[in-house]
Amino acid sequence: MGDHHQHRNRSLRATAALGAVGVLLLSACGARAGEEAAAVESCVDVDGEEITIGFINSLSGTMAISETTVNDVLHLAAEEINADGGVLGKQLDIVEEDGASEPATFAERAERLVAQECVAAVFGGWTSASRQAMRPVFEGHDALLFYPTQYEGLEASENIFYTGATTNQQIIPALDYLLQEEGVESLYLVGSDYVFPRTANMIIRQWAEEHDVEILGEDYTPLGSTDFTTIANQVASSDADAVFNTLNGDSNVAFFRQYNSLGLDAETMPVLSVSIAEEEIDGIGAANVEGQLTSWNYYQTLQSPENEAFVGAFQDEYGETRVTSDVMQSAYTSLHLWAAMVEEAGSFDVPAIREAADGISFDAPEGTVTVDGETQHVTKTPRIGRITEDGLIETIWEGELTEPDPFLETYSWADEEEAEEAGDEEPEDQGSEDQGSGDE
Repeated sequence: MGDHHQHRNRSLRATAALGAVGVLLLSACGARAGEEAAAVESCVDVDGEEITIGFINSLSGTMAISETTVNDVLHLAAEEINADGGVLGKQLDIVEEDGASEPATFAERAERLVAQECVAAVFGGWTSASRQAMRPVFEGHDALLFYPTQYEGLEASENIFYTGATTNQQIIPALDYLLQEEGVESLYLVGSDYVFPRTANMIIRQWAEEHDVEILGEDYTPLGSTDFTTIANQVASSDADAVFNTLNGDSNVAFFRQYNSLGLDAETMPVLSVSIAEEEIDGIGAANVEGQLTSWNYYQTLQSPENEAFVGAFQDEYGETRVTSDVMQSAYTSLHLWAAMVEEAGSFDVPAIREAADGISFDAPEGTVTVDGETQHVTKTPRIGRITEDGLIETIWEGELTEPDPFLETYSWADEEEAEEAGDEEPEDQGSEDQGSGDE
Protein backbone atom coordinates (compact mmCIF):
# COMPACT_ATOMS: atom_id res chain seq x y z
CA MET A 1 0.00 0.00 0.00
CA GLY A 2 1.42 3.43 -1.03
CA ASP A 3 1.98 6.38 1.28
CA HIS A 4 -1.04 8.23 -0.09
CA HIS A 5 -3.30 5.25 0.66
CA GLN A 6 -1.91 5.06 4.20
CA HIS A 7 -2.66 8.75 4.58
CA ARG A 8 -6.32 8.16 3.66
CA ASN A 9 -6.58 5.28 6.11
CA ARG A 10 -5.24 7.42 8.94
CA SER A 11 -7.65 10.18 7.95
CA LEU A 12 -10.67 7.86 8.15
CA ARG A 13 -9.77 6.65 11.65
CA ALA A 14 -9.12 10.19 12.81
CA THR A 15 -12.35 11.67 11.50
CA ALA A 16 -14.44 8.81 12.85
CA ALA A 17 -13.01 9.46 16.31
CA LEU A 18 -13.52 13.20 16.18
CA GLY A 19 -17.30 13.06 16.15
CA ALA A 20 -18.91 16.41 15.55
CA VAL A 21 -16.29 18.29 17.59
CA GLY A 22 -14.02 20.57 15.60
CA VAL A 23 -15.65 19.65 12.32
CA LEU A 24 -14.70 22.89 10.60
CA LEU A 25 -11.05 21.88 10.79
CA LEU A 26 -11.48 18.67 8.82
CA SER A 27 -9.53 18.29 5.60
CA ALA A 28 -10.96 17.54 2.18
CA CYS A 29 -9.15 14.20 2.00
CA GLY A 30 -10.64 10.92 3.08
CA ALA A 31 -10.17 7.21 3.19
CA ARG A 32 -11.50 4.96 0.50
CA ALA A 33 -14.89 3.41 0.90
CA GLY A 34 -14.97 -0.25 1.76
CA GLU A 35 -12.74 -0.14 4.84
CA GLU A 36 -14.13 -1.84 7.90
CA ALA A 37 -16.02 0.46 10.27
CA ALA A 38 -16.22 -0.01 14.01
CA ALA A 39 -19.27 -2.00 15.04
CA VAL A 40 -21.99 0.42 16.17
CA GLU A 41 -25.41 -0.71 17.35
CA SER A 42 -28.17 0.82 15.26
CA CYS A 43 -31.37 2.18 16.79
CA VAL A 44 -33.30 1.96 13.49
CA ASP A 45 -36.72 0.39 14.03
CA VAL A 46 -37.41 -2.13 11.25
CA ASP A 47 -40.35 -3.90 12.90
CA GLY A 48 -43.20 -1.61 11.91
CA GLU A 49 -45.00 -0.90 8.65
CA GLU A 50 -42.92 2.23 8.12
CA ILE A 51 -39.20 2.95 7.91
CA THR A 52 -37.93 6.40 8.89
CA ILE A 53 -35.46 8.32 6.73
CA GLY A 54 -34.06 11.85 7.13
CA PHE A 55 -33.76 14.85 4.82
CA ILE A 56 -31.31 17.63 5.73
CA ASN A 57 -31.19 20.76 3.57
CA SER A 58 -30.65 24.47 4.01
CA LEU A 59 -34.19 25.81 4.12
CA SER A 60 -32.86 29.16 5.38
CA GLY A 61 -29.69 31.20 4.92
CA THR A 62 -27.59 31.94 1.84
CA MET A 63 -27.79 28.40 0.43
CA ALA A 64 -31.60 28.21 0.57
CA ILE A 65 -31.69 29.51 -3.03
CA SER A 66 -30.31 26.11 -4.06
CA GLU A 67 -31.26 23.64 -1.35
CA THR A 68 -34.99 24.27 -0.92
CA THR A 69 -35.61 22.72 -4.33
CA VAL A 70 -33.56 19.65 -3.36
CA ASN A 71 -35.88 19.17 -0.40
CA ASP A 72 -38.86 19.39 -2.75
CA VAL A 73 -37.53 16.73 -5.09
CA LEU A 74 -36.58 14.38 -2.26
CA HIS A 75 -40.21 14.45 -1.18
CA LEU A 76 -41.23 13.69 -4.76
CA ALA A 77 -38.96 10.63 -4.86
CA ALA A 78 -40.30 9.42 -1.52
CA GLU A 79 -43.89 9.78 -2.75
CA GLU A 80 -43.05 7.77 -5.87
CA ILE A 81 -41.40 5.00 -3.86
CA ASN A 82 -44.32 4.84 -1.43
CA ALA A 83 -46.81 4.74 -4.30
CA ASP A 84 -44.84 1.80 -5.73
CA GLY A 85 -45.12 -0.21 -2.51
CA GLY A 86 -42.34 1.31 -0.42
CA VAL A 87 -39.00 -0.32 0.39
CA LEU A 88 -39.09 -3.97 1.46
CA GLY A 89 -42.83 -3.44 1.79
CA LYS A 90 -42.43 -0.54 4.25
CA GLN A 91 -43.67 2.99 3.62
CA LEU A 92 -41.14 5.79 3.97
CA ASP A 93 -41.69 8.13 6.92
CA ILE A 94 -39.79 11.42 6.56
CA VAL A 95 -38.12 13.47 9.27
CA GLU A 96 -36.43 16.62 7.98
CA GLU A 97 -34.04 19.17 9.42
CA ASP A 98 -32.89 22.64 8.33
CA GLY A 99 -29.10 22.90 8.06
CA ALA A 100 -29.56 26.70 7.89
CA SER A 101 -26.48 27.14 5.64
CA GLU A 102 -24.17 26.55 8.62
CA PRO A 103 -21.82 23.52 8.82
CA ALA A 104 -22.08 23.29 12.61
CA THR A 105 -25.87 23.24 12.33
CA PHE A 106 -25.66 20.46 9.74
CA ALA A 107 -23.54 18.38 12.13
CA GLU A 108 -25.90 19.00 15.06
CA ARG A 109 -29.04 18.19 13.05
CA ALA A 110 -27.43 15.12 11.46
CA GLU A 111 -26.62 13.84 14.94
CA ARG A 112 -30.25 14.35 15.89
CA LEU A 113 -31.50 12.46 12.84
CA VAL A 114 -29.20 9.50 13.39
CA ALA A 115 -29.10 9.21 17.19
CA GLN A 116 -32.55 10.49 18.22
CA GLU A 117 -34.83 10.01 15.22
CA CYS A 118 -33.09 6.70 14.39
CA VAL A 119 -33.37 7.17 10.62
CA ALA A 120 -32.29 4.39 8.26
CA ALA A 121 -30.46 6.86 5.98
CA VAL A 122 -30.07 10.63 5.51
CA PHE A 123 -30.27 12.53 2.23
CA GLY A 124 -28.94 16.05 1.71
CA GLY A 125 -26.20 18.58 2.26
CA TRP A 126 -24.87 20.89 -0.43
CA THR A 127 -21.60 22.63 0.33
CA SER A 128 -18.48 20.59 1.00
CA ALA A 129 -18.28 22.35 4.35
CA SER A 130 -21.65 20.89 5.30
CA ARG A 131 -20.64 17.43 4.11
CA GLN A 132 -17.35 17.50 5.99
CA ALA A 133 -19.14 18.69 9.12
CA MET A 134 -21.60 15.79 8.94
CA ARG A 135 -19.12 13.10 7.94
CA PRO A 136 -17.79 12.31 11.47
CA VAL A 137 -21.38 11.93 12.66
CA PHE A 138 -22.15 9.27 10.07
CA GLU A 139 -18.82 7.52 10.51
CA GLY A 140 -19.14 7.57 14.28
CA HIS A 141 -22.60 5.97 14.15
CA ASP A 142 -21.90 3.81 11.07
CA ALA A 143 -24.90 5.45 9.40
CA LEU A 144 -25.44 6.45 5.75
CA LEU A 145 -25.48 9.89 4.13
CA PHE A 146 -26.47 10.27 0.47
CA TYR A 147 -24.82 13.48 -0.76
CA PRO A 148 -26.19 14.85 -4.07
CA THR A 149 -23.91 17.74 -4.98
CA GLN A 150 -20.99 17.93 -7.38
CA TYR A 151 -17.82 18.48 -5.33
CA GLU A 152 -14.02 18.74 -5.36
CA GLY A 153 -13.24 15.03 -4.97
CA LEU A 154 -10.29 13.69 -2.94
CA GLU A 155 -12.68 11.90 -0.61
CA ALA A 156 -14.38 8.54 -0.23
CA SER A 157 -16.08 7.52 3.00
CA GLU A 158 -17.82 4.19 3.47
CA ASN A 159 -20.60 6.09 5.22
CA ILE A 160 -21.31 8.42 2.28
CA PHE A 161 -22.70 7.72 -1.17
CA TYR A 162 -21.83 10.56 -3.56
CA THR A 163 -24.44 10.87 -6.32
CA GLY A 164 -23.19 14.20 -7.70
CA ALA A 165 -20.15 14.54 -9.93
CA THR A 166 -16.59 14.35 -8.71
CA THR A 167 -13.82 16.41 -10.35
CA ASN A 168 -13.14 14.19 -13.36
CA GLN A 169 -16.85 14.19 -14.24
CA GLN A 170 -17.43 17.97 -14.21
CA ILE A 171 -14.48 20.32 -13.68
CA ILE A 172 -11.84 18.61 -15.83
CA PRO A 173 -14.25 18.09 -18.77
CA ALA A 174 -15.17 21.79 -18.48
CA LEU A 175 -11.50 22.79 -18.66
CA ASP A 176 -10.86 20.47 -21.61
CA TYR A 177 -13.88 21.99 -23.37
CA LEU A 178 -12.61 25.54 -22.87
CA LEU A 179 -9.20 24.57 -24.22
CA GLN A 180 -10.23 22.39 -27.13
CA GLU A 181 -13.51 23.98 -28.26
CA GLU A 182 -13.14 27.63 -27.21
CA GLY A 183 -9.37 27.98 -27.64
CA VAL A 184 -8.94 29.48 -24.16
CA GLU A 185 -5.33 30.32 -23.28
CA SER A 186 -5.94 32.21 -20.03
CA LEU A 187 -8.40 32.02 -17.13
CA TYR A 188 -9.49 34.11 -14.15
CA LEU A 189 -10.73 32.12 -11.13
CA VAL A 190 -13.52 33.43 -8.89
CA GLY A 191 -14.96 31.44 -5.99
CA SER A 192 -16.61 31.41 -2.60
CA ASP A 193 -14.15 31.12 0.27
CA TYR A 194 -14.45 27.53 1.47
CA VAL A 195 -13.13 24.09 0.67
CA PHE A 196 -14.82 23.30 -2.68
CA PRO A 197 -13.66 26.39 -4.61
CA ARG A 198 -10.17 26.40 -3.07
CA THR A 199 -9.56 22.71 -3.77
CA ALA A 200 -11.14 22.91 -7.23
CA ASN A 201 -9.03 25.93 -8.15
CA MET A 202 -5.82 24.24 -7.04
CA ILE A 203 -6.72 21.32 -9.32
CA ILE A 204 -7.45 23.85 -12.08
CA ARG A 205 -4.00 25.37 -11.55
CA GLN A 206 -2.41 21.93 -11.86
CA TRP A 207 -4.37 21.29 -15.07
CA ALA A 208 -3.44 24.73 -16.41
CA GLU A 209 0.27 24.16 -15.84
CA GLU A 210 0.06 20.87 -17.72
CA HIS A 211 -1.82 22.47 -20.64
CA ASP A 212 0.05 25.82 -20.84
CA VAL A 213 -3.02 27.85 -19.84
CA GLU A 214 -2.25 31.01 -17.87
CA ILE A 215 -4.11 31.79 -14.63
CA LEU A 216 -4.35 35.58 -14.52
CA GLY A 217 -6.07 35.91 -11.15
CA GLU A 218 -7.73 33.99 -8.31
CA ASP A 219 -10.18 35.67 -5.92
CA TYR A 220 -12.40 34.41 -3.09
CA THR A 221 -15.23 35.96 -1.15
CA PRO A 222 -17.32 34.65 1.80
CA LEU A 223 -20.54 32.83 1.00
CA GLY A 224 -23.33 35.37 0.93
CA SER A 225 -21.09 38.26 -0.17
CA THR A 226 -22.80 40.95 -2.23
CA ASP A 227 -19.94 43.38 -2.93
CA PHE A 228 -18.05 42.37 -6.06
CA THR A 229 -16.88 45.81 -7.14
CA THR A 230 -13.17 45.11 -6.64
CA ILE A 231 -13.24 41.53 -7.95
CA ALA A 232 -15.26 42.40 -11.04
CA ASN A 233 -12.90 45.25 -11.87
CA GLN A 234 -9.89 42.95 -11.47
CA VAL A 235 -11.57 40.38 -13.73
CA ALA A 236 -12.26 43.05 -16.36
CA SER A 237 -8.73 44.45 -16.29
CA SER A 238 -7.14 40.99 -16.51
CA ASP A 239 -8.23 40.55 -20.14
CA ALA A 240 -8.56 36.81 -19.50
CA ASP A 241 -10.05 34.63 -22.22
CA ALA A 242 -12.65 33.28 -19.76
CA VAL A 243 -13.70 33.21 -16.10
CA PHE A 244 -14.04 29.92 -14.21
CA ASN A 245 -16.70 30.51 -11.56
CA THR A 246 -17.03 28.46 -8.35
CA LEU A 247 -19.18 30.97 -6.48
CA ASN A 248 -22.05 29.34 -4.59
CA GLY A 249 -25.48 30.53 -3.55
CA ASP A 250 -26.84 34.03 -3.93
CA SER A 251 -23.39 35.61 -4.29
CA ASN A 252 -23.78 34.87 -7.99
CA VAL A 253 -26.55 37.46 -8.24
CA ALA A 254 -24.24 40.27 -7.13
CA PHE A 255 -21.25 39.02 -9.14
CA PHE A 256 -23.04 38.87 -12.48
CA ARG A 257 -24.74 42.25 -12.00
CA GLN A 258 -21.36 43.86 -11.34
CA TYR A 259 -19.75 41.91 -14.18
CA ASN A 260 -22.45 43.10 -16.60
CA SER A 261 -22.21 46.69 -15.37
CA LEU A 262 -18.61 46.77 -16.61
CA GLY A 263 -19.70 45.89 -20.14
CA LEU A 264 -18.58 42.28 -19.92
CA ASP A 265 -20.70 39.54 -21.48
CA ALA A 266 -20.54 36.02 -22.86
CA GLU A 267 -18.92 37.27 -26.05
CA THR A 268 -16.24 39.52 -24.54
CA MET A 269 -15.23 37.30 -21.59
CA PRO A 270 -17.38 34.18 -21.09
CA VAL A 271 -17.96 32.78 -17.60
CA LEU A 272 -18.14 29.02 -17.11
CA SER A 273 -19.93 28.18 -13.86
CA VAL A 274 -20.08 24.87 -12.00
CA SER A 275 -22.60 25.88 -9.32
CA ILE A 276 -25.22 27.73 -11.39
CA ALA A 277 -28.11 25.64 -12.65
CA GLU A 278 -31.70 26.35 -13.68
CA GLU A 279 -32.93 27.27 -10.20
CA GLU A 280 -30.06 29.70 -9.61
CA ILE A 281 -30.63 31.31 -13.02
CA ASP A 282 -34.13 32.23 -11.91
CA GLY A 283 -32.67 33.97 -8.84
CA ILE A 284 -29.92 35.73 -10.81
CA GLY A 285 -32.17 36.72 -13.69
CA ALA A 286 -31.80 35.10 -17.11
CA ALA A 287 -30.96 38.43 -18.73
CA ASN A 288 -27.87 38.70 -16.49
CA VAL A 289 -26.42 35.34 -17.57
CA GLU A 290 -27.79 34.71 -21.06
CA GLY A 291 -25.18 33.04 -23.26
CA GLN A 292 -22.93 32.06 -20.36
CA LEU A 293 -21.59 28.51 -19.98
CA THR A 294 -22.18 25.85 -17.34
CA SER A 295 -20.77 22.39 -16.68
CA TRP A 296 -23.11 19.74 -15.29
CA ASN A 297 -24.30 16.21 -15.99
CA TYR A 298 -27.97 17.13 -16.38
CA TYR A 299 -30.15 19.90 -17.80
CA GLN A 300 -33.92 20.19 -17.77
CA THR A 301 -33.87 20.32 -21.58
CA LEU A 302 -32.43 16.80 -21.98
CA GLN A 303 -34.58 14.70 -24.29
CA SER A 304 -35.35 11.27 -22.85
CA PRO A 305 -38.44 9.45 -21.60
CA GLU A 306 -36.97 9.34 -18.07
CA ASN A 307 -36.34 13.07 -17.97
CA GLU A 308 -39.69 13.98 -19.49
CA ALA A 309 -41.39 11.87 -16.82
CA PHE A 310 -39.27 13.45 -14.08
CA VAL A 311 -39.90 17.04 -15.18
CA GLY A 312 -43.58 16.33 -15.67
CA ALA A 313 -43.97 14.77 -12.23
CA PHE A 314 -42.09 17.61 -10.54
CA GLN A 315 -44.10 20.33 -12.27
CA ASP A 316 -47.37 18.50 -11.60
CA GLU A 317 -46.45 18.49 -7.91
CA TYR A 318 -44.94 21.97 -7.53
CA GLY A 319 -46.19 24.05 -10.47
CA GLU A 320 -45.58 24.20 -14.22
CA THR A 321 -43.25 27.19 -13.90
CA ARG A 322 -40.84 25.34 -11.62
CA VAL A 323 -37.53 24.18 -13.09
CA THR A 324 -35.38 21.12 -12.47
CA SER A 325 -31.59 21.05 -12.15
CA ASP A 326 -28.56 18.76 -11.81
CA VAL A 327 -28.34 18.54 -8.03
CA MET A 328 -32.10 18.12 -7.78
CA GLN A 329 -32.09 15.10 -10.05
CA SER A 330 -28.99 13.70 -8.29
CA ALA A 331 -30.89 13.94 -5.01
CA TYR A 332 -33.94 12.33 -6.60
CA THR A 333 -31.68 9.58 -7.95
CA SER A 334 -30.02 9.08 -4.56
CA LEU A 335 -33.27 8.05 -2.90
CA HIS A 336 -34.11 5.62 -5.70
CA LEU A 337 -30.58 4.16 -5.54
CA TRP A 338 -30.84 3.65 -1.79
CA ALA A 339 -34.18 1.89 -2.25
CA ALA A 340 -32.63 -0.37 -4.89
CA MET A 341 -29.67 -1.15 -2.62
CA VAL A 342 -31.96 -2.06 0.27
CA GLU A 343 -34.04 -4.30 -1.98
CA GLU A 344 -30.88 -5.99 -3.28
CA ALA A 345 -29.56 -6.45 0.26
CA GLY A 346 -32.93 -7.56 1.60
CA SER A 347 -32.10 -5.50 4.67
CA PHE A 348 -31.86 -1.97 6.08
CA ASP A 349 -28.59 -2.96 7.77
CA VAL A 350 -25.80 -0.57 6.74
CA PRO A 351 -23.06 -3.19 6.15
CA ALA A 352 -25.48 -5.25 4.04
CA ILE A 353 -26.37 -2.18 1.96
CA ARG A 354 -22.69 -1.40 1.36
CA GLU A 355 -22.11 -4.99 0.31
CA ALA A 356 -25.00 -4.85 -2.16
CA ALA A 357 -24.25 -1.38 -3.58
CA ASP A 358 -21.64 -2.17 -6.25
CA GLY A 359 -23.22 -2.22 -9.70
CA ILE A 360 -26.65 -0.98 -8.61
CA SER A 361 -28.06 1.13 -11.46
CA PHE A 362 -30.95 3.55 -11.91
CA ASP A 363 -32.38 5.01 -15.11
CA ALA A 364 -32.02 8.59 -13.88
CA PRO A 365 -33.18 11.78 -15.63
CA GLU A 366 -29.53 12.39 -16.63
CA GLY A 367 -29.21 8.85 -18.04
CA THR A 368 -28.44 5.52 -16.42
CA VAL A 369 -26.08 5.84 -13.45
CA THR A 370 -24.27 2.95 -11.77
CA VAL A 371 -22.72 2.79 -8.30
CA ASP A 372 -19.00 2.07 -8.01
CA GLY A 373 -18.76 0.05 -4.82
CA GLU A 374 -15.10 0.91 -4.16
CA THR A 375 -15.52 4.69 -3.99
CA GLN A 376 -19.32 4.85 -3.50
CA HIS A 377 -19.58 7.39 -6.32
CA VAL A 378 -21.61 6.90 -9.51
CA THR A 379 -20.98 7.03 -13.25
CA LYS A 380 -21.75 10.36 -14.93
CA THR A 381 -21.93 11.90 -18.41
CA PRO A 382 -20.24 15.35 -18.56
CA ARG A 383 -22.21 18.04 -20.38
CA ILE A 384 -21.45 21.68 -21.21
CA GLY A 385 -24.47 23.93 -21.51
CA ARG A 386 -25.28 27.47 -22.63
CA ILE A 387 -27.85 29.55 -20.74
CA THR A 388 -30.77 30.65 -22.92
CA GLU A 389 -32.94 33.74 -22.73
CA ASP A 390 -35.79 31.76 -21.16
CA GLY A 391 -33.59 30.75 -18.21
CA LEU A 392 -33.04 27.16 -19.29
CA ILE A 393 -29.76 25.56 -20.40
CA GLU A 394 -29.15 23.88 -23.74
CA THR A 395 -26.49 21.18 -24.12
CA ILE A 396 -23.75 22.29 -26.54
CA TRP A 397 -21.26 19.49 -25.80
CA GLU A 398 -21.58 16.00 -24.35
CA GLY A 399 -18.82 13.65 -23.25
CA GLU A 400 -18.73 9.90 -22.74
CA LEU A 401 -20.16 8.08 -19.72
CA THR A 402 -17.37 8.55 -17.18
CA GLU A 403 -16.34 6.34 -14.27
CA PRO A 404 -15.72 8.23 -11.01
CA ASP A 405 -12.07 9.00 -10.20
CA PRO A 406 -12.31 11.09 -7.00
CA PHE A 407 -8.56 10.88 -6.27
CA LEU A 408 -7.58 11.72 -9.89
CA GLU A 409 -5.42 8.61 -10.07
CA THR A 410 -5.68 8.50 -13.87
CA TYR A 411 -4.17 12.00 -14.28
CA SER A 412 -0.37 12.14 -14.13
CA TRP A 413 -0.36 15.90 -13.52
CA ALA A 414 -2.63 15.77 -10.43
CA ASP A 415 -1.01 16.44 -7.04
CA GLU A 416 -3.49 15.25 -4.42
CA GLU A 417 -1.62 16.60 -1.39
CA GLU A 418 -1.27 20.09 -2.86
CA ALA A 419 -4.99 20.22 -3.64
CA GLU A 420 -5.88 19.00 -0.14
CA GLU A 421 -3.71 21.69 1.43
CA ALA A 422 -5.53 24.34 -0.60
CA GLY A 423 -8.86 23.05 0.69
CA ASP A 424 -7.58 23.16 4.26
CA GLU A 425 -6.82 26.90 4.12
CA GLU A 426 -8.89 28.95 6.53
CA PRO A 427 -11.20 31.47 4.84
CA GLU A 428 -9.76 34.97 5.09
CA ASP A 429 -13.11 36.46 6.06
CA GLN A 430 -15.85 34.13 7.22
CA GLY A 431 -18.48 36.80 6.81
CA SER A 432 -22.07 35.83 7.44
CA GLU A 433 -21.77 32.10 6.84
CA ASP A 434 -18.83 31.18 9.06
CA GLN A 435 -17.87 28.20 6.93
CA GLY A 436 -14.56 26.52 6.42
CA SER A 437 -18.66 21.90 -2.06
CA GLY A 438 -19.69 21.29 -6.16
CA ASP A 439 -18.63 22.06 -4.18
CA GLU A 440 -19.52 21.30 -5.90
